[in-house]
Amino acid sequence: MSMKDLVEDIARSLVDHPDEVQVSEVEGEQTTVLELRVDPADLGKVIGKQGRTARAMRTLLGAAGTKQNKRVLLEILE
Repeated sequence: MSMKDLVEDIARSLVDHPDEVQVSEVEGEQTTVLELRVDPADLGKVIGKQGRTARAMRTLLGAAGTKQNKRVLLEILE
């Protein structure tokens, strides 16, 4: 499973409008940026209270990226 698929699956399970979830991947040499877009009504669910959900997703990506010797950043776009 790719990082993009991982973020997509997690986000789809959190939101009320799973069809609106979009993840785009921007590959760099050392860093991969994943851009997550959700329905504006679902933005709070993806971020979580005080950013806890978003932080947890970033932690998972960081751990998975370490195995591949890459840095993975998650950006949640409005």
